[in-house]
Amino acid sequence: MEISINTPALLFPAISLIMLAHTNRFLALANRVRSLHAEYLQGDKKEIIHGQIRNLRYRLRLIKNMQAMGVMSFLACIFCMYCIYIQNMAWAHILFAFSLVFFILSLVLSLVEIQVSTKALELELSDMEGLEDHSLVKYIKKKFERD
Repeated sequence: MEISINTPALLFPAISLIMLAHTNRFLALANRVRSLHAEYLQGDKKEIIHGQIRNLRYRLRLIKNMQAMGVMSFLACIFCMYCIYIQNMAWAHILFAFSLVFFILSLVLSLVEIQVSTKALELELSDMEGLEDHSLVKYIKKKFERD
């Protein structure tokens, strides 16, 4: 397959958008960490706050790795374009493949982070609704058993 300098350039907008989304998720988590810190200092609902803190630490690691994969994808794209410019097509193909792999890894980590973030919301909801467990399926079963 022959690639031109335009081929890796097509990834630039996609990578930029995904990096913006990752940064927005990070900023939202940073705000949540600050508000949890204030709640922790007040001493209310410590067991739920500890669960949320564990969840947030894991999510922050995921977001850090998502951003790292996005940056690696960006760098591989840039180096691929340079290799095309100097007409080193063997390295250009390899770097373009790496760029795609890094981009895919960033998206997979994003999907995992979204799944983990719902657990944090379930923790918050369990406190407000008085649930004993954090499983949505068990909650629905209990609702039907009551009726």
